[in-house]
Amino acid sequence: MGSDRAVQNYLEGVRVLDLTQFEAGPSCTEALAWLGAEVVKVENPKDGDPGRASFRGKPGQDSWYFLLFNANKKSVAVDLKSPKGLALAKDLARRADVFVENFAPGAVERLGLGYDALREINPGIVYAQVKGFGAGSPFERGLAFDMIAQASGGLMSITGEPDGPPLKPGTTLGDTGTGMLLAISILGALYRRKSTGQGERIELAMQDAMLQYIRVAFAATATTGAAAQRAGSKLLSGKTAPSGVYPCKPGGPNDYVYVYTSRANPAHWRRLLEVIGRADLIGDPRYDTVAARAEHEEEVDAIISEWTRRHDKREAMRLLSEVGVPAGAVLDTLELHNDPDFERRGIMQVMRHKGCGDFKMPSWPVRFGGKTLPVAPAPLLGEHNRAVLGDWLGLGAAELNKLHEDGVI
Repeated sequence: MGSDRAVQNYLEGVRVLDLTQFEAGPSCTEALAWLGAEVVKVENPKDGDPGRASFRGKPGQDSWYFLLFNANKKSVAVDLKSPKGLALAKDLARRADVFVENFAPGAVERLGLGYDALREINPGIVYAQVKGFGAGSPFERGLAFDMIAQASGGLMSITGEPDGPPLKPGTTLGDTGTGMLLAISILGALYRRKSTGQGERIELAMQDAMLQYIRVAFAATATTGAAAQRAGSKLLSGKTAPSGVYPCKPGGPNDYVYVYTSRANPAHWRRLLEVIGRADLIGDPRYDTVAARAEHEEEVDAIISEWTRRHDKREAMRLLSEVGVPAGAVLDTLELHNDPDFERRGIMQVMRHKGCGDFKMPSWPVRFGGKTLPVAPAPLLGEHNRAVLGDWLGLGAAELNKLHEDGVI
């Protein structure tokens, strides 16, 4: 581990049994793994987490998608539908601090690994579940993916142009957004457990989680008494001009810069006029107040666009930022991937993976003592069968060989 990486010991000694798949659950358990917990994925010996086959690169290798959400974990491949496999899972749960699952409603209970069953053998366990819809909801038994949560949780209703249909945001807030709220809640339960020994059942629905991410829209509804409206790249929290994306040269699909002047800081507007060469408009009553600019929004946008079209987006961002005007170039994923600054600062790191080779990916973005946490490879399916079952359960080579011969692992 290089001196430019923080030590991953914040959750040292915490054992997490991870029965999650795809993204909402794995993003939660990966966060715990980044922080130093020993996270063991329990997977089907045949195919493993279905995410292993999503967006697959070369035939026969795990997908890039899987690698992104399962860094720093271990994998144990166990047939949970066999009596011996179920017994192994229960033995692991007996020694775990945290259990996380996001199977379809009722599936984990049918396996015999529901909360009541595990609490009986491990009263102090923190048992965390992700479902699409909350207990007691009329859709409680419904299945959900990221886009379902975003639709039913309000995000799509406020995303898109005012005269257009609702759109799915590009971010997977339904999945990873839910996972982050779950991880925070698990940390809270672990903190209490440290002093009381008390376990906890944590339940989070993806639909319910989305309401946390659209709180500003609820403020708009409280203000107007109506549903929050789609506003494109504008703000939902009140009409402010300028606020939005403005075209830049050479005119590609992402050649835009976002420019914003705060309602709370009149200096932003004056600085903007100076840098774009329109100091003559300082004090002009048509634009001198927030309310006046809102009334003349199209004119304001035209004035700014005339300047941004003469600059590329990075140059426009630099010129505006240097004088204290909030601005951000619209950077696409390839530009971000290839920007050496992120790798230099450890925000993007290279995973050295046995099956897929080198893979540059976003790391945990929080710095500890000025350093970022290191990335370790996502596991191969069942890669840690012997290590985990030997360490956690004390099984010897002969017992492990027999389990393998019987197809249990």
